[in-house]
Amino acid sequence: MTITTPAHEPKPAVKEKDRDPVAAGKRDAAFNRSASFNYFLTDKFECGVALRGTEVKSIREGKANLKDAYGLLKDGECFLLNAHIGPFSHGNAMNHESLRTRKLLLHRHELHKLQAASKQKGFTLIPVRLYFRNGRVKCEIALAKGKAEYDKRATERKREADNEAKSAIVRSQRR
Repeated sequence: MTITTPAHEPKPAVKEKDRDPVAAGKRDAAFNRSASFNYFLTDKFECGVALRGTEVKSIREGKANLKDAYGLLKDGECFLLNAHIGPFSHGNAMNHESLRTRKLLLHRHELHKLQAASKQKGFTLIPVRLYFRNGRVKCEIALAKGKAEYDKRATERKREADNEAKSAIVRSQRR
């Protein structure tokens, strides 16, 4: 007697819940646009951020701002200063402070690399973006050297030239 097994039919595609693109890690929670304009960004490092629960929820709501933020190395640890994370909308009296100092979580060899590089004259640590990876908040920090005023003008000229070239290409394709 032979037993026949039914052919395995593919299961119908389960419609995934529409998640917030920030929480899903598809879009940055915060991006420091002025960093690339004001600084030459060299080495970039991904690091974790020690946060409180209401801070994570506020970042998911899009209430993070890295414009005036910077990194500081002290006693073999790295800290994020002046990063503004707004208060959580449904928080209570135990809500977090907006501008508190937050610890950045890096590997020891990355800390040594940053410490050696930041001792050079003119180099500083600048957070470039804040994003989610596997449900955890990550911060990308860059070793940066300040731009002079003429460098900023050159960057602006280059950006305008690129935009004009792109628009000329689009205009020529429409014809």
